[in-house]
Amino acid sequence: MNQHLYIITGASRGMGLALAQALLSPNHRVLGISRQSNEALKVAAQAQSTPLTQWTLDLSDSEAAAQALQMWLSGLKPEDIASATLINNAGVIPTIAPLSGSQPGEVARALRVGLEAPMLLTHAFLNASFGWVNAGWRGPRKVLNISSGLGRRPMASQAPYCAAKAGMDHFSRCVALDEAQHEHGARIVSLAPGVIDTDMQVHLRGADAAQFPDRSRFVSLHTDGALSSCEDAAARLVRYLNQADFGHTVVDDLRH
Repeated sequence: MNQHLYIITGASRGMGLALAQALLSPNHRVLGISRQSNEALKVAAQAQSTPLTQWTLDLSDSEAAAQALQMWLSGLKPEDIASATLINNAGVIPTIAPLSGSQPGEVARALRVGLEAPMLLTHAFLNASFGWVNAGWRGPRKVLNISSGLGRRPMASQAPYCAAKAGMDHFSRCVALDEAQHEHGARIVSLAPGVIDTDMQVHLRGADAAQFPDRSRFVSLHTDGALSSCEDAAARLVRYLNQADFGHTVVDDLRH
């Protein structure tokens, strides 16, 4: 049976876990890439008769992760795959502080996980799946980059995260232009999913107000009930992925 393949980074918790759970289906195949595996996801996949593979990889070693993905994809039989989708979801927020007060190692890790890894994984995905296309495979290929409003609006004490998401938006625009040159090119979107009740929000609400001028805004989002649950956001993202015009707007926002 031809299966729809989904590759999700950061799939062991939060938004990535909710996405993986939402995509469990007998005609789907899911690969989750995270620093830790998730036993509950494994049990849920078995209950849904969904082939699930979980890799425990640190995406800060992005080159190794990309090499592993390309080798794995190259070993698949394209005739067994109905479609292929990469979802770059993983991200890191370092200690919340002005750049001058940040630790260089934390800044470097945030950029490696939040920007370098999505770029290299996208390269691996496109390169391997283009081999399928050259062999006559005609299934759709999609890349969904989970971006953020902070990639489009600057915020104090958030330079590494904002820079990674802004870079994700722009590299998506560039790759979309690349793929448009091919008759059977992949479609790519960098999508801001809105404000979601994740560990990131807890991190932001718990920051030192003296170091983070926007702390009160994130506290208000929580107290006012303005945060979406991971499950609701994942359902909206899956619907977005399934839209016939996916890729028409390369940099998009679910709140529009």
